Amino acid sequence: MSEQATTTQVGPAATLEAASGGIAAEPLQPTPPPPQPSPGVPGEGEGSASPEAAHIQAAGPADPTKFVEQKLIEGKVIEALREIFDPEIPVNIYELGLIYAINVEPDNSVLVKMTLTAPACPVAGSLPGDVEKRVNAIPEVKEAKVELVWDPPWTREMMSEAAMLTLGFM
Repeated sequence: MSEQATTTQVGPAATLEAASGGIAAEPLQPTPPPPQPSPGVPGEGEGSASPEAAHIQAAGPADPTKFVEQKLIEGKVIEALREIFDPEIPVNIYELGLIYAINVEPDNSVLVKMTLTAPACPVAGSLPGDVEKRVNAIPEVKEAKVELVWDPPWTREMMSEAAMLTLGFM
């Protein structure tokens, strides 16, 4: 059975994907359906499926209950991130647009990719550690890691509408 991580893009990548209508950069090729057995013709059907169809069957679908569990954990991570504030700005780090991605692995470990408003931000040394501790405190999370990224650089456009209203930018 194939397991996959769930990743939610919450920063600029999400904006880019939304702007493109969620369409992949390269066109997807439709997968032909596996051949159906012909009544009364021996040797046709599952045993004579194309190599592509055999590969799809071998991989199998991801466990839907695991996917749901990962999404629930992701929701709890977002809740936890909404409780963390930049001490200089009265908006939580999630609404501020500092969280670029949340990746929940099949083993329930979590990777949070985040940035800061500026490289010289006074909380640069402490905020990523605070995020890691807060996410690790979620009982279902096996392990949390935070990756601090600077590309793309944070801009005001990454804030949610609620954050912009709170700060008087709208």
